Amino acid sequence: MRRAVCPGSYDPATNGHLDIIERAANLFDEVVVAVLINKSKRGMFTIDERLELLRESTKGLSNVRIDSWHGLLTDYCRDNGIQSIVKGLRSVSDFDYELQMAQMNREISGVETLLMSNNPAYSFLSSSLVKEVATYGGDVTTMVSPYVHERLLAKLAEQD
Repeated sequence: MRRAVCPGSYDPATNGHLDIIERAANLFDEVVVAVLINKSKRGMFTIDERLELLRESTKGLSNVRIDSWHGLLTDYCRDNGIQSIVKGLRSVSDFDYELQMAQMNREISGVETLLMSNNPAYSFLSSSLVKEVATYGGDVTTMVSPYVHERLLAKLAEQD
C-alpha cells in the first residue's frame, strides 16, 4: 500500500491545503493529514478543533485519514508505515526551505518527499492571511471550505 502524509499546522485549513490533500489522495492509496502539535505556539484553533475542521473538510475523500503528531515527522512516518511526505509549494522561498527539509528527512530516515506546486489560484493563500483578513471583516469565503468559514466566523465572534 502506498501511503503518504501531508503535515502542517492547518490553523485553519485553507482551500490551498485542501487542493494539495485532494491531489495527493489521487496519487496514494492512503493519505494521512497530520496536524502539528507545537506546545510553544498557540493557534486560533485548538488541535482538536483543527482535527474536526479537517475531518469535515475531507469527508468526501475515502482514503484520507486525519491525525496529529508531536516530534519528528520521520518518526511519525516510521511508526505508521508511511513512505512519503507530500508538501505544497506556493513560492520559491517555500521551495528553498522545503528542499532542505526533504533532503534532511531522506538522510535520516529514507522517507521521500513529494513537493507539489500549488494551484496558481491559491499562490497567495496562507492560514495567517486568512485569519488576518477575517479578523478585520474581509471576505474569505473563497479561501476556505464553507464549514471552516462558518467555524472561523464563530471563533472570531467568541474573541470579541
